[in-house]
Amino acid sequence: MSTVTSFRPRTRRNAELLLLLVAVGLVMLAYLNVGLSVNEQIPIDLLTQGGWLLAFGLAFHFVLRWRASYADPLILPIVILLNGLGIVMIHRLDLAKASTSGALAPRQIMWTGVSMLLAICFVILLKDHRVLRRYTYTLMVSGLGFLLLPMLPVIGRSVNGARIWIGIGPLSFQPGEVAKIILTVFFAAYLVQTRDALSLTGRRFLGLTLPHGRVFGPILLAWMTSLLVLVGQRDLGSSLLFFGLFVAMLYVATERVSWIAIGFLMFAAGASLAYFLFDHLRQRVLFWIDPWSEQALAQSDQLVRGLMGMGAGGLFGTGLGRGHPQLTYFAESDFIIPSFAEELGLFGLFAILVLYGLLVERGLRTGLGTRDGFGKLLAAGLAFSVTLQIFVVVGGVTRVIPLTGLTSPFLSAGGSSLLANWVIVALLLRISDHARRPLSPEPTTGESPSRGNEVVPA
Repeated sequence: MSTVTSFRPRTRRNAELLLLLVAVGLVMLAYLNVGLSVNEQIPIDLLTQGGWLLAFGLAFHFVLRWRASYADPLILPIVILLNGLGIVMIHRLDLAKASTSGALAPRQIMWTGVSMLLAICFVILLKDHRVLRRYTYTLMVSGLGFLLLPMLPVIGRSVNGARIWIGIGPLSFQPGEVAKIILTVFFAAYLVQTRDALSLTGRRFLGLTLPHGRVFGPILLAWMTSLLVLVGQRDLGSSLLFFGLFVAMLYVATERVSWIAIGFLMFAAGASLAYFLFDHLRQRVLFWIDPWSEQALAQSDQLVRGLMGMGAGGLFGTGLGRGHPQLTYFAESDFIIPSFAEELGLFGLFAILVLYGLLVERGLRTGLGTRDGFGKLLAAGLAFSVTLQIFVVVGGVTRVIPLTGLTSPFLSAGGSSLLANWVIVALLLRISDHARRPLSPEPTTGESPSRGNEVVPA
């Protein structure tokens, strides 16, 4: 039984405000450094660029004071800092490539504003995350529908051999980013309903306890369908992300190590099959094993350029605006991590990874503190999605694993990824508000304090 007391914990909104000001200040300092290094003068739009970032951040902050006063105080400043640093690096690359390509930083600024406004709307309109649990199978169908959109003949677009985009006129979007969030919510909603059956029942086979098909069938079908669609679109990076997310959420829901073993076996089988089916996957394995070989260099020297750039940065980096990250292909998107490593050095890259680590830690802490099972699984799934994406990106550019083509959350250029990751932030803030908010004597959500795992009545 939960005990309701008159004690009210601090909301920590003032601490969030202070950290938000520090984050914006660091972004402005980085922007100033780029201007002094490249043009040897203070950027004339320094206050303008810092002003709009501060305005959006303060707007989000005051919305949290109004609608989610107990939300985690660290998530928003961390994301503002990462997003701002990403814009600074994209601007720095724009300056280096001004004569050969158009500017990407203004577009990234526009997408940042749209993404933050969307996240603010989520916080305002979604008053209780448990409402999402009512739409379990609707979310499954919607997620698969978003994955199928690029396969349509009129709006589907192929970019670099992967058919993962839809386009209407000059606008393009990657619906798989939205599907990632929708299917994460579906996995959480379904697993919280069936976790007892998945944990306690099943048949023994080769030392592993396998669940009954009627329990595991629907979620396995949704997972296999999503992977088949992604493999058919040649988007193997997202396939790996979905696979890891699926196994991680199963383990969190059931606490059974056997799921990890089953996951490794399924991964080995899928990876072997994909290696023989797709030429571009064999190429990426070749780049991973020996990127300096004549055969690899004859096809692409992107990874070699990224590695040499990181090597040139050393421990302390060349300094913002003083390196040559523009020599690497897709330095503003797929290879933005090597761009930071070259100009900020190993210590600077570690600082960025620490920011990501803190963001994931706050997400997992939110899951631990939430009183309902659905919120625990959803927060853990969202945190794992960020973790896996960072591991795949950093592992790819440092040759820990083959390259997959995923982008770094909040840093890389691209509106689809930015929109999806800001929605993840909004969901984590909403769940953390529920986790940290003290219990009220009269529950108004249809869920009693002592039965936190019940479904919210429709």
